[in-house]
Amino acid sequence: MDLRSFKTSYHHGIEKGIPRYCRFTAGWPVVPTIVISVLMIFFIFSYTIMSNFFLKTAALNMEEESEGFRRQKIEWKMKSVLPVFPLQSTQEEVDNVNQSSLIPPVNVSRVERIEWFKSKLPEFEIFRSDNLTERFHGRVLEFLNQKCEVQFFMTWIAPAKSFQRKEMSAVESVFKAHPDGCLVILSRTMDTEIGYRKLKPLLDGGFKVLTVAPDLSFLFKNTPVEAWFDEMKKGKKDPGKIPLAQNLSNLIRLAVLYKYGGIYIDTDFIVLKSFKGLKNSIGAQSMDMMSENWKTLNNAVLVFDMNHPLLFKFIEDFALNFNGNKWGYNGPYLVSRVVKRVEGIPGYNFTILPPMAFYPVDWDNIGGLFKRQKSPVVSGDVEDTLLQPSEKSYGVHLWNKRSSRLAVEEGSVMERLILNHCVICQGIYSS
Repeated sequence: MDLRSFKTSYHHGIEKGIPRYCRFTAGWPVVPTIVISVLMIFFIFSYTIMSNFFLKTAALNMEEESEGFRRQKIEWKMKSVLPVFPLQSTQEEVDNVNQSSLIPPVNVSRVERIEWFKSKLPEFEIFRSDNLTERFHGRVLEFLNQKCEVQFFMTWIAPAKSFQRKEMSAVESVFKAHPDGCLVILSRTMDTEIGYRKLKPLLDGGFKVLTVAPDLSFLFKNTPVEAWFDEMKKGKKDPGKIPLAQNLSNLIRLAVLYKYGGIYIDTDFIVLKSFKGLKNSIGAQSMDMMSENWKTLNNAVLVFDMNHPLLFKFIEDFALNFNGNKWGYNGPYLVSRVVKRVEGIPGYNFTILPPMAFYPVDWDNIGGLFKRQKSPVVSGDVEDTLLQPSEKSYGVHLWNKRSSRLAVEEGSVMERLILNHCVICQGIYSS
C-alpha cells in the first residue's frame, strides 16, 4: 500500500469506525460512560501514534528511494561519458577460454599435431569473427579520436581472471607517465564484464583505456601474413609445440602498429617516464661488451609510425619463416634477424636503443627486484636508475616468464617501483 492509499484508508476508517461525539442518555450509568470515554481516548491516541510512525517511515523510505535514484542518476551520468563496451556474459567468457585444452600435445609427429589442431579449431576463440570483432576497427578509431598525448597498445590472450596486480601495475604506469595518453588492450577475454570490472577504477578516474576484441582478419588484411593466417585458421598449418597464443601475440603487436602506429608494450613492463620523445625505436636486450654492438633485440617494446617499412619486414618474415617449435623464434629472434639484414639500408629510419632503455635488469637478475633484502646482483646504479628520474631508462621489463610466480615483498625495489608509478595504488602485494 503506498502512502496516499494508506492516508485515505486511515481517515476513512476514522470516519466510519469512531463516532465524532458521544451521545449520553439519561439511562446510561456514569461509570460505563467514563470507561467507554477513556477507551475511546486511548484508541484515538494509539491511532495518532501509529499514524505518525507510519508517515515518518514512509517519508524516510521515499527519501531513501529518492537518494538512491539520485545516486543512480549520478552513476549513469558518470558512465555516459565513458566508452560503452559490448560485453559478453561472465559465464560465456569463462566457457570460451579453456587454455589447458589448447596446449599442443607432446611427443607427436607434425602430421598428428596438425590433426589435433584441426579438431581443436572451434575452441580457438581468437580465430572467431562475430558482431564483436566486426566493430573492432570502428571502436579503435573512435577511441583514438580523442586528444591522446600518445597511443599505447597491449595484447592479452590469457583468461581475464589472470589479469592481476602485476598487469594492472603496468597499465597504471602508462597513465602515471602519460595522464592524457590512450591505451588499447587487444583482447577478447578482457572485452567482457570481468575485464570491465578490473579496469573500472581507471575509467572512473578519467583515464582513457579501451579493451577490444581484435578482428585478426582485418589486422592482417593486405599484409604479407594474410595468406598465412587464412591457412592457419583452416587448420592447414602446423601450429608447433609452443602455444599458438604466444606466437599470435607476437604477430598482433606488429600488425596493430602497422595499421595504427604508436607504442606497443608488454603487460609486464613498468613505464618509468614519458615516451613522448621516442620515434621509430626498438630496444637491444643485450650488448657485446667488447665491440659495444647489440647482440639481441627484443619485441617487448616497439615504437613505430603507421606503415613503417621495418614493421612490414617483420610481418613478412613471420609469414615466410614461422616456426612454432622454438620459443622466441617468432618474437625476439625475428626482430633481431630482420634488423641485421636491413640495418644501414636507406629508407628504414629507425633507432636501436641500448639495453638500459627498456631492459635495465636482465632475465637472470629480475628476481632480485621482488625480494625485501637488496640483492647483490642488483647494482646500486641500476637501483638508482629505476627509482629516480633518469635519462637512461624509459621503463623496466619484468620478464614475466621468469617472475610470474614471485610475490612483491615489502621493502623491495619492486614495491617502490610500483608505488612510484601507480595511479590507483591498491593491492600491490598480490601476485
